[in-house]
Amino acid sequence: MVEVEADIGQTLPAFSIVGLPDAALNEARERLRAAARNTGLPLSPRKLTVNLTPATLPKRGSLFDLAIVVSALQAAGKVPPTGRTVYLAELGLDGALRPVRGILPAVMAAVRAGHEHVVVAGANAAEARLVPGARVAGHACLADVLVAAGADPAPLRRPAPAGPPPGPAPGSDDEDAVRPGPDLAEVAGQAEGRLALEIAAAGGHHLLMVGPPGSGKTMLAERLPGLLPDLDDAAAMEVTAVHSLNGAAGRCTALVRRPPFEAPHHTVSAPALLGGGSGIPRPGAASRAHRGVLFLDEAPEFDRRVVDALRQPLESGRVSIDRSIASATYPARFQLVLAANPCPCGLSGGRGAECRCTPRERRSYFGRLSGPLLDRIDLQIAVPRVSYGELAAETGRGEATAPVARRVAAARAAQAQRLHRHGVRTNAELGGALLQGPLRPGRAVTAPLERAMDRGELTARGHQRVLRVAWTLADLEGRAAPDADDVETALWFRSLVPA
Repeated sequence: MVEVEADIGQTLPAFSIVGLPDAALNEARERLRAAARNTGLPLSPRKLTVNLTPATLPKRGSLFDLAIVVSALQAAGKVPPTGRTVYLAELGLDGALRPVRGILPAVMAAVRAGHEHVVVAGANAAEARLVPGARVAGHACLADVLVAAGADPAPLRRPAPAGPPPGPAPGSDDEDAVRPGPDLAEVAGQAEGRLALEIAAAGGHHLLMVGPPGSGKTMLAERLPGLLPDLDDAAAMEVTAVHSLNGAAGRCTALVRRPPFEAPHHTVSAPALLGGGSGIPRPGAASRAHRGVLFLDEAPEFDRRVVDALRQPLESGRVSIDRSIASATYPARFQLVLAANPCPCGLSGGRGAECRCTPRERRSYFGRLSGPLLDRIDLQIAVPRVSYGELAAETGRGEATAPVARRVAAARAAQAQRLHRHGVRTNAELGGALLQGPLRPGRAVTAPLERAMDRGELTARGHQRVLRVAWTLADLEGRAAPDADDVETALWFRSLVPA
């Protein structure tokens, strides 16, 4: 929370803002003077000092505009004190209140700090009211705010009415909430890929698909969000807060209920993927995919250092960004889906044209995905090229998204019942303490794992990930615990990618 204080001195006219304001905030001084003057209550002509506390925290952006003007007018005695009220809005020269980004997380922080009364621009009111416990007042202009605060309405002037608010922007959260996704029935063949997709959706597991171009890897990945259940209230609030920080101001009017899908280009930088930027770091694609899917198509083409930077959020479910002037931590509990060609030309192991790559080129290409990263991928499958018969078949197509999503929802419900007291949501989040404790299968069930580890085919981390997949297989079959067949199947799904 940032507290805004104002003091009027007995010296020559001046207006200074202290407390580590950024350039945009410092440059707002004349705009704020104009907004107050055009509203009918000009700021004091004497020395005005505005202090933003805590002084050690950098302040940026225009969301402090309204709080600064109200504080300055209270210091001049033109507006009575309003107590523990939070003001969040940008001001135009005419005194109109303009929406700002990041209202949802700002109001969430205010309520947690005990400040339930929040004043925002009218365009931000719907977003602010998404926070339970917040008492939100949305206003169109500074004059309305001052009247509500107890100021004399006689001298106040209001700006000319603005046009109707714009509708949802293309690709906005509201539009995405009702847009139907691609259907799994459109995927021809790929029985193993479809099964892996169902397992990934049911347990929240990461997935690697390796196959030649045109085999359907991207089609499968794009259909994963449609298999995932709607977000619950807590997850929806987290996801919407992240999108509020990145989205267009005033466009977020409802909680994001569908799991997000992010597919950055292979030229993405580390700050764009993980978060960053000047000043206070902003969320990247990994955080925008929180509780959804992060899809890296042509994964070996990404900068290896950028992809390897995902290893920490894959384990912790959050991204921590440290800068010289500020630090930030954002949620990043996503499902990672990687798609890769087996070699630079993409023809290795496929039917038809012969691969032109040397063995060294093939090893070097796939070697761009580091071993520690691949060890964190629960499901690793080969996606072969589809035959003409599979593509042209009128019958024998796989299931549509709806029935598969119902099985996924049932499996997720079983996990929720089993895991809620342990503080995790899905099998993919199971830690070693649980897998070696209350959720440890019997010795007969884990015998295939012991043999795989003795042969050096599995690491300790891989051992845990196989058990997580085995639990998901049991949930999909409606069993109370995994059996040896589930463990064998989970091991099989880590051996389908050609070496």
